[in-house]
Amino acid sequence: MIALIQRVKQASVSVDNQIIGQIDQGLLVLLGIEQGDNEQKAIRLREKVLGYRIFSDDDGKMNLNVQQINGKLLVVSQFTLAADTQKGMRPSFTKGASPAMANELYQFFVKQCRQHIETQTGQFAADMQVALINDGPVTFWLQV
Repeated sequence: MIALIQRVKQASVSVDNQIIGQIDQGLLVLLGIEQGDNEQKAIRLREKVLGYRIFSDDDGKMNLNVQQINGKLLVVSQFTLAADTQKGMRPSFTKGASPAMANELYQFFVKQCRQHIETQTGQFAADMQVALINDGPVTFWLQV
């Protein structure tokens, strides 16, 4: 399970020109789900996302997590994160979870996050447009 997290000043996701999720300061989480992922991995990834210290403290050091700054999450499913790009000029998606399993784990991950922090979402398997102001820029790849 993969989370590409971006520290944002604001972010939103739209479907059919309608904003369906938006946040101010916090994390945009692009979530990729691979074959073999399960609820235990989702819980571990949620712990990493919420605990990852990438926000500045009073001394300007990355010492605070999203909860400590009263930030929010915007979680967007992103199957392309599971792509195999090692050979050729076209990605392979054979490592990705089936759509049914990916949706189930996406919904589980979001539910787990909502128990701890305000969480907005995209729409699973939709054609989405994501807008953001990356703060830094600060972007990390987390994988469990």
